[in-house]
Amino acid sequence: MNLTLQPSVLRWARERAGLDAEALAKKVGLAVDRIRFWEESGELRFNQAEKLARVTHTPFGYLYLATPPEEKLPVPDFRTVGSEEVQRPSPELLDVLDEAQRRQDWFRDYLVTSGAEPLSFVGSLNIGIAPQAAAARICAQLGITTELRAQARLWEDALRNEVERIEDSGVLIMRSGIVGNNTHRPLDVDEFRGFALSDRYAPLIFLNAKDAKGAQMFTLMHELVHLWLGLTGVSNLEDTYAPDRDTERFCNAVAAEILVPENELRERWAVARRQDNPLASLTAYFKVSSLVLLRRLRDLNFIDRETFLRRYREEEARFVQIAAQKSGGGDFYRTQRTRSGERFAKALIESTLEGRTPYRDAMRLLGMTKVETFNRFARELEFIV
Repeated sequence: MNLTLQPSVLRWARERAGLDAEALAKKVGLAVDRIRFWEESGELRFNQAEKLARVTHTPFGYLYLATPPEEKLPVPDFRTVGSEEVQRPSPELLDVLDEAQRRQDWFRDYLVTSGAEPLSFVGSLNIGIAPQAAAARICAQLGITTELRAQARLWEDALRNEVERIEDSGVLIMRSGIVGNNTHRPLDVDEFRGFALSDRYAPLIFLNAKDAKGAQMFTLMHELVHLWLGLTGVSNLEDTYAPDRDTERFCNAVAAEILVPENELRERWAVARRQDNPLASLTAYFKVSSLVLLRRLRDLNFIDRETFLRRYREEEARFVQIAAQKSGGGDFYRTQRTRSGERFAKALIESTLEGRTPYRDAMRLLGMTKVETFNRFARELEFIV
C-alpha cells in the first residue's frame, strides 16, 4: 500500500529524533537516496511509514498531519541554553515525562483509595523566605543534618540515606539514564538534569542518571525545593548552577545550604585552607561530592571562578571515568529499583498481588513484558510470589 504524506512532516519526524538522512537510512535499512525521495515527494509504502515512526519514536498518526505539530513540554520549562529558552524537547524527554506522569497518576489514585492524607510540606514555601530559613525547615522535616551525614562511610552512602529519608517523607524518586528499560534510548544530560512533578499526594522527582553521580546529589535537593514550593518543572543545571530565573536561583541557594551550611563551611574552611588537600578534608566531613563542594566554595568566594571551572572539569572527568569502569550492564533487578523508584514499585507490586491492579497494567507501568520478570522483581523486593 502506497502513501502520499507531507514531505515537511516526514522531515520533521527525522529531525525531532536527532537524525540526519544517512543515520535514518541506516536505521530503516534503505539507501539514503530513498530517504531524500520521501522528504521531497512524500511518497512511501505503508510498512516504510510504520518503520519510520518506530525508529524515530514518532506517534504513527502524526505522519498523516498536514503540517508538523508544535510539540511542547506538558510541564513548565525552567531550562535555558545560554540565555535562550530551549525550544524543542526530544522524544526521549517527552516519553520519560509521560512515563513519570502515568506512574504518578497511578500512585496518587492508590494513596487516595487507601485513605492517605495530603502532604503538608508540598507548596509550604515561597521564594520570599530566606534560603537559610527554608533549608532549616526542610532539614527539620526530613531529619537531615551534617552530623548525620558525617556518620556515613562515603558520600555515596550519605546520598543513599538521604534518598531513603526523602522517599519516607512521601516523595517518589526515580533515577534513570534511559527511556523505560530501552538501553538504545539514552537520555541527554545536556537537555535536562532532572524534573519535579508537584502533587499533594504523590510528589515526584526524576534524576537523569546520565549525569555525574556527584552532581545528582545537588539536583536531587534542587528538585526537592521545587516540591516544597509546590512547583512542577524541568531543570538543566550547569555545573550545579541554574539559569537566570528567580525561582531557580532560590532552589539552588536552598539546596546548597541543605548540603553544605554556610556557617559550618566558613568554620571548616579556616582550617582546611591550610591543608595540602582542602577539598578532600571538606568532602570527608560534609559527605557531599567534590562537585557540590566546589560549587559551594565558589558561592562564598573562597575560590575564584577560574579555579572553580578547572577543578570542576577535573572532578567531573574523574566521575565519568569511574562510571565507565563500573559500566557493563549491571543487575537488571537492582537497577529497576532506582529506575521505577522503590516506594512506587513496592506499592504497585503489593496492589497487583492483592488483585487490585491487573498484571497487564502493572507490567506496563514498570516497562516489563513478561510475567516471570515481574514476579522475579517482586521476589527481589521480598514479596512472596
